[in-house]
Amino acid sequence: MSTSQLNKTEFQTVIEAIEKIKKNRIKLFKGIISAFYVSGIIGLSIPIVRPYFQMMTPFTLILSLGILLLFHSGWNKSFGVFAVLAIILGFGSEVMGIHTGFPFGDYEYGETLGFKLFEVPLVIGVNWLLLVYLTGNLFSSKIKHDGLAAGLAALLMVAVDFLIEPVAVNLDFWSWAGDIIPLSNYFGWLGVSFIIQILYRKFNFLKENMISSYLLINLVTFFAILNFIS
Repeated sequence: MSTSQLNKTEFQTVIEAIEKIKKNRIKLFKGIISAFYVSGIIGLSIPIVRPYFQMMTPFTLILSLGILLLFHSGWNKSFGVFAVLAIILGFGSEVMGIHTGFPFGDYEYGETLGFKLFEVPLVIGVNWLLLVYLTGNLFSSKIKHDGLAAGLAALLMVAVDFLIEPVAVNLDFWSWAGDIIPLSNYFGWLGVSFIIQILYRKFNFLKENMISSYLLINLVTFFAILNFIS
């Protein structure tokens, strides 16, 4: 075997080893995601331990975003600016909503989601970035038209919020005036989501993430199941 052939074989072996490590890492973190969400379903459905699992909610959101960003490929200045804007716009819309009723309606946050600034839990900014990324990433390579992709992703976010709302009220994430979830909430979600989704599309960074879809499926399944058992 020539030296060039040997080098090529060694190179191929290294590539295969790297691919195996990547696959194992994906399996590991998929297992972590499923473990957290399944344990959350079980814990939140059992009244005696529910308060302890409620306290874990902010940590679960931060962990989910952390894992998502761990598999993010397009790390550059553009992505950093987008992430900061998504958090600020999402959090800012909630502050405006709490104090004015626009764009979501008349509501207030409970204690479950942790420390608040301007009466809004800080982790809400994390939640907006997480949901925008997960839903936006689903259409990032499938649809070329920015407006259409942003619109579909925003509609998907509204659908996710539709699943979240009853569970959130039951678990003291937030509460609505008169215990009625108004239509303005969903229209407000659609509008704010669309704005941030447009930013997601327009900012120039690589939108590849090997674990995004799996995390979205787990999150949707989590709230869908809790709608029936919580």
